[in-house]
Amino acid sequence: MKHHFATPAPLRRRACLALAACGAMAALAAPAVHAQAYPAKPITMVIPFPPGGPTDMVARLLAQKLSEQMGQPVVVDNKPGANGNIGGVFVSKAPADGYTLLYNTSSITLSPALYKSMQYDVQRDLAPVALTAVVPLALVVNPAVPANNVKDFVAYAKANPDKLSYGSAGNGNVTHLAAYQFVKAQGIEATHVPYRGSAPADVDLAAGQIQFMTDTINSVMSFVKDKRMKLLAVTTGKRMSLFPEVPTLAETVMPGFEAGAWQGVMVPAGTPAPVVQRLNAEINKALQSADVREKLAVQGAEPLGSTPEEYGAYVRKELARWASVVKATGITLD
Repeated sequence: MKHHFATPAPLRRRACLALAACGAMAALAAPAVHAQAYPAKPITMVIPFPPGGPTDMVARLLAQKLSEQMGQPVVVDNKPGANGNIGGVFVSKAPADGYTLLYNTSSITLSPALYKSMQYDVQRDLAPVALTAVVPLALVVNPAVPANNVKDFVAYAKANPDKLSYGSAGNGNVTHLAAYQFVKAQGIEATHVPYRGSAPADVDLAAGQIQFMTDTINSVMSFVKDKRMKLLAVTTGKRMSLFPEVPTLAETVMPGFEAGAWQGVMVPAGTPAPVVQRLNAEINKALQSADVREKLAVQGAEPLGSTPEEYGAYVRKELARWASVVKATGITLD
């Protein structure tokens, strides 16, 4: 026979209060436990572009600094392809535990407008951690092109319709869309050649396989210094301190034009808030360190930093911005 014993009401109330108090204490302690325990093993930072490219250069610098600060290796894993979408899909399906990071670029806000179908939703499947840096774009040409400034280049291109090709880091990449806007605004007829990242495009540009490109400044800087490319203009609002003699596109042929390749870190949606906050704090700390800022400056990159909320708001704004640009260009990708 089973016996059922009822707990007296006062004891039930005390028990409930005690449980509630324990629950509250556990809730308060949980973030501290998560933050203290994390990271307990190596972290993987997925870069959705090839090694040696502009994104890879900044990401590896940050990964090294985070390793030093957090006491665990931050292992870089390059997963290039489909304008960064292959890496994005991979991270979106990874465990939401803070051990798989996506080092994303502005491409993450271009793809939804460009691709007819996406295998993940950036706002639903990923969580923002922090903006990291922005890298200006540069209009560069092969040395054999007989033009030493933007206006002469435009005149040369117009005089040679369909004889010029321009590269990009991939269809729909910001390096593609910036060049597309330039070409259309100037009435130039040129063939677009997409590559799997900036690095192979830069090699072909220096070799004369393509004639021009709008690429990130850190990707082309060594080529410019070695005179294997000519730097005609930058896409910043004002001239860069690294190249004060080089004009902006805005002051030459495209008034008001400004573009850059921004970068940031995201994690799978559902990653515990304390882990996101820890990562955010460590990334912002790294971006403020003198050695990282010095190395970024050498690359022409500007450190940013943000809260997760600020980054989320920025992503939403960029999604809307590029949707209108892509619609105007008529570009679509399968």
